[in-house]
Amino acid sequence: MGTVASLIFDQRRPDTSILRAVEALFYEDDKRFSLYRRESEISRIARGELSLIASSAEFRDAYELAAEWRLLSYGAFTPERPDGTLDLSGIVKALSIDKARLALERNGISNVIVDVGGDALAMGTHRGAPWAAGIVDPLNRSRLLCSVPLEGGDCAIATSGTSERGEHIWSAHPSPYRQVTVLAQDIITADVLATAILAGGRETRDDMTQRWNIGVLTVDHNGALEMTPGMRTTTLTMNAAPT
Repeated sequence: MGTVASLIFDQRRPDTSILRAVEALFYEDDKRFSLYRRESEISRIARGELSLIASSAEFRDAYELAAEWRLLSYGAFTPERPDGTLDLSGIVKALSIDKARLALERNGISNVIVDVGGDALAMGTHRGAPWAAGIVDPLNRSRLLCSVPLEGGDCAIATSGTSERGEHIWSAHPSPYRQVTVLAQDIITADVLATAILAGGRETRDDMTQRWNIGVLTVDHNGALEMTPGMRTTTLTMNAAPT
């Protein structure tokens, strides 16, 4: 879906067959959900050639989950564009990462980080220490804002913003944020809520942090940085104080 998937292992690479199995999972989801592919299910639905009812069970399950998150986020997260076009981009990366997690676990892989387009799920540890994720500065993508330890078993981090892909989040009101990063125990929660908070702004951020066990780091359009108590950081490189 226009991005890159990568796996980083604790020490040695697993058997090639495991890597191919994970690659196949990503490939199948790309064929089904990518609006970059003319013959994907979602592209056919967008053109009116395929109805949602006639789509695959996997597609309907993904849509059902996205619709549930729309209700949970009070509409801040939505699986449709303003023109009504179905777009599951806000959730399918996370679904693919979670499928990869299950495949790796079934094959006895416990220490690995799975990253798709900057959204990452860490499993286990890296040589006995927590995995760490760097959050890129949206005003200067050659440097990091901070490094976040991904610890406590499975841990996920997701970032939504406008610096890399431009304006692609739809909201009734302009967002005060240029970038939102969410730390959570599972990748679907992290990915969905990063998108919801970017679209919904401060009120949505405050509501989501009260209702879910997450940490949030936001960067506004002037570069000001805010962190909620649940966001654990180790190294700050911006001239902005966390609040």
